Parts: sequence; structure tokens; C-alpha cells
Amino acid sequence: MSEKQQMTMKDIARMLGVSVATVSRALKDSPSISREQREKIQRFAREHNYFPNVVAATLRHSKLGPGKVIGVIIPQFTHYYFSSVLSGIEEQAYERGYRIIVAQSNEKYEREVEICSSLYQNKVCGIIVSQAKDTEKYDHFQYLIDNGVPLVFYDRICAGINCSRVVVDDYQGSYRAVNYLIGRGCRRVAFFGSPLNMEISKNRYNGYKDALVHSGLNLDESLVKICDNRDEAERTAPGLLARKDRPDGFFCVNDDTAIGVLYTAKRMGLDVPRDLQICGFTNGYRAVACDPQLTTVEQRGVEVGREAADVLIDMVEGKYPIDHVVKRIVKTRLVVRGTTR
Repeated sequence: MSEKQQMTMKDIARMLGVSVATVSRALKDSPSISREQREKIQRFAREHNYFPNVVAATLRHSKLGPGKVIGVIIPQFTHYYFSSVLSGIEEQAYERGYRIIVAQSNEKYEREVEICSSLYQNKVCGIIVSQAKDTEKYDHFQYLIDNGVPLVFYDRICAGINCSRVVVDDYQGSYRAVNYLIGRGCRRVAFFGSPLNMEISKNRYNGYKDALVHSGLNLDESLVKICDNRDEAERTAPGLLARKDRPDGFFCVNDDTAIGVLYTAKRMGLDVPRDLQICGFTNGYRAVACDPQLTTVEQRGVEVGREAADVLIDMVEGKYPIDHVVKRIVKTRLVVRGTTR
């Protein structure tokens, strides 16, 4: 048996000289065989890291066959962008005859590790994943690759592993957005972003920084904050907006953070966009549900999801070797609305 193949009930039956039916009954703790036989088979299965194929068992009674289920890991269901990516994955998977199993890491490394283990045990044909914010060790991803499981990252890619990925043009999207703010008169642009251990955060920060430098403006590190949700924005923004040298523009890593800045500014009596201009990054439903409506970078999550599903299924079906790295970039666009002049 290959190192990259999991043990099956058929393998256990062959090694112990019993029938597959006997192994199946023993693993279900059936009283139809002796207690001694059950314990022997169960002990052997544990020692050889056997896991029951729950997915395959479910599919026996469906129109799908084994090997047609994709695992998808998202950081949080509540984010519009991740839900739109999920929609794109499901649409493309369905068109190509596959189904998906979805799990949420809730931005926790430990939970992400558990999900990877569970999907592997259930023998999904491949996994599409955006890593959790606090993931800094990648052994669980490398284990999947080493054991023949096709892996595709989207949005938040894993820099520690050379693996297929689908991302948006984060650097260019940020650069164009900040350059637009500068072109509308901003001279002190604040940056609210995610932790810089993630490549996506580094790329958006670098786009912000380069737009300032190329326009001849100084980078003020006191205007750069790790702040990537609305609650944090409403806690962090007042301190900056109360300064005598307050920023006249904000570029935020996502729409929720930008909206947090918007409502904070309005509570403090500032007029947006006359006193302060704001740009987000997502273009979700909330961008048009605020007043004024939000200028933002459209992330095209559905397209990212469709591309990620396509890459993974192509790997599963042998179009690409499993060790071949596919890199695709989905273009963003700036959507101008009322929070900029």
C-alpha cells in the first residue's frame, strides 16, 4: 500500500485474514461477532490509523460517486467576501459534478488543524482553504500535500508552502485606491489593516505605502494600525480623528472596518467626504447600505471561488500533476461612491 493511501477495511480484512463484512461489524461494535474478535480488529485499526470513510458511506445512496466531494475551509461565515467566494465554489463544483463540505475555522489555528484532519479522515478529493488569521505553522497543510490531497488556497495564501492559489490583485487594488484618495486631495491617509503575518495584509500595506511614496508624500507610521473589523475601527479611529494633525483620508482593509470609521467620524461631527474621505475593500451589500455609500475596491469573491474550484477539480481529474503549482490572479476594480469627493 502506498504511503499516500489511507488504509481501508479491505486492507484490514486481508491483513487479519477475515472478511470485509467481519471488519465492518467489528468497527461498528456489532454483537454478532465475539468480543475478542471485535477488540482485536478495533485495536488493529487504531494502531494503523484507520478512519471510517463517512463521505463514501453517505454517497453510496446518492447519485454522486466516491471522490466527488470537495472540502472548503472559510475563516468566518459572517463576512460577505467569504460567503461570496463560497457561492462561487459551490456553483462551479456543481457544474462539474462535485459537491462541497464546508467548515469554519473561526480564525483559530487549532480549529483549522482539526478541520483539516477531519476532512482528510473523510477522504475528500481535495481542499480549498483560506487560512485563519493566527495561523503561523503550516504542518497540517503540508501533511495533506504529502499524503496526496490536492490543496488550493484563496484570498489568504500560505507563504510557507509552495501551493496552488487564487487571489485578487491586492497590491494593485490598494495602490489604485490610495492613489485615488491622493488625487482627490488627501495628504494624510491612514491605513487600517490585518496582521502583517499574512501575505494579503503585506500586499495591501505595500500598495498603500508605495502610493504615498510615489506621490511624494511621507509615510507616517502613527497612521498605520492593525485594525480589521468594525468594533476595532470604532475603538481606534477616535484617537486619530481627535488629533490636531488628524488624517484626511482612510484606506481600510475591508468594508466593515471602513464603515466603522465612517460612523465614528459622523458621531464626532465630521462631514464625509468634505472633512474626511474613506475607501474600503470588498464591495459587499453593506457598502451601499451606509450613508453616504462607500467607495471601495471590488474584490469579486464569486469569481475567486469559481477559479479556485476549477483549479482544484483540474488537479483531481489529472489535468495538472498534484505537485504542479497553479497561480491565478483575479483583477479588482475601484467603485467610487459618496465617501470620496
